[in-house]
Amino acid sequence: MKSRLLASAAERTFILVIEPEEEAFDAIRRFARTENINAASVTAIGAFSTATLAFFDLSSREYKEIPVTEQSEVLSLLGDITLDENDTPNPHLHVVLGFADGSTRGGHFLKGVVRPTLEVVIRETPAELRRSYISDFGIALIDPAK
Repeated sequence: MKSRLLASAAERTFILVIEPEEEAFDAIRRFARTENINAASVTAIGAFSTATLAFFDLSSREYKEIPVTEQSEVLSLLGDITLDENDTPNPHLHVVLGFADGSTRGGHFLKGVVRPTLEVVIRETPAELRRSYISDFGIALIDPAK
């Protein structure tokens, strides 16, 4: 992975270029932790050789994995980085993938093996954002009050 700081003031903006065969979610998470990013928005485009997406089933409170075993274009990857309940930066990302036949698949982004590249922009905000576990839903959501 390569990165460059694009802006620096009250907020920083980074570009990450994730290399072929790197696992994208882990690379973004490692970068956020290394840079101590407490709140940021994330966007990306590129391609994956394989990926795993998920759909959160609210009734069962479980993520249903969606395996992707063919080359795909990352048409849109969006999300945020927030602090979890242990003060650790963690990404929450969603992705829409496009395929050679023009079809798409999307969901919660769990992992993706980059091929040939993934270009990620991380825009930090000066605030801290935290997620708190909400038992009614079985997931951690951003809590603006914290």
